[in-house]
Amino acid sequence: MKRREFLAMLGGVALVGPATAHAESGRTYRLGTLTPVGPISPDSPNGKILLKALAERGYVLGQNLTLEAYGVMGDITKLSGLLQGMKAHAVDVVVIIGYPCAVAAKSVGLPTVAAFGLGDPVATGLIQSQAHPGGNITGISDVAATLTTKRLSLLKELSPKLKKVAMLWNRDDLGMTLRYEASAKGARAIGVEVEAIGVRAPDDFNEAFSVMSGDPPDAILMVADSLTNLNRKRVFEFAAARKVPAIYEYDFLARDGGLMSYGPDITESLERAAALADRIFKGAKPADLPFEQPTRYPFVLNLKTAKAAGFEIPPTLLALADEVIE
Repeated sequence: MKRREFLAMLGGVALVGPATAHAESGRTYRLGTLTPVGPISPDSPNGKILLKALAERGYVLGQNLTLEAYGVMGDITKLSGLLQGMKAHAVDVVVIIGYPCAVAAKSVGLPTVAAFGLGDPVATGLIQSQAHPGGNITGISDVAATLTTKRLSLLKELSPKLKKVAMLWNRDDLGMTLRYEASAKGARAIGVEVEAIGVRAPDDFNEAFSVMSGDPPDAILMVADSLTNLNRKRVFEFAAARKVPAIYEYDFLARDGGLMSYGPDITESLERAAALADRIFKGAKPADLPFEQPTRYPFVLNLKTAKAAGFEIPPTLLALADEVIE
């Protein structure tokens, strides 16, 4: 498989192709994308997936589709202004990643599809219910508690004596805080002690590593958001240096050097986001479009990282992997 990088580019990209007639309506559709990290631009891996899925539904960039793609590289203060700009440009729908983008989109009122990284949209007050969102946001849902049980079982395959897991997350992101709490609850329910490691800024990672060095966990689970993703290499290096097995929420993190990942398939999530955007283009309102559940959850194992850290991978764990990076 080709490597898919989540952080594809820096800054923002605004592309507007020439308006040509749509086969049926003669209309040009306006799409926006916004993330708290790099933009979902046409030449990024995520952008290629999204635009391919839209093209399969008749929306072709440069023919009947325009794109405004932005990423703020962790500076979430820019989100509202970018969304206001898209609203002024009459963008029909914006595809977003992450809870901070969803909060900003809700305040601006643009029709929004959340592809992934949202957290629990009901618990955070973004929507009324999964079946009837009731506002301007729809998208792909999060099932953190269920996934945590599976992630911990994979860690136990590698470390049968697992008793304590450090959970690293962004305290300032409500969506990720609730995801952490759901994960911690799931861990405690199966008798695993949780070492809570909350961070708010890049400088906090040194303190987080100091805490884990002084009170070593048996494993690490990193909750993915813009802050932890932008500092992922530091987490990879700490885990390898301390020989602590770590599991991550998305496959791009394992491909980028993390030991292993288990979570929703990003390709599927972006394809479903395209399908929801299609329905909004055709007149549906996000308020009436139920949130969807992912159906594919790949387990990715980075054997190269395992060997470098000196981990012996049991054959049973190797057999479970959907993808092995060597």
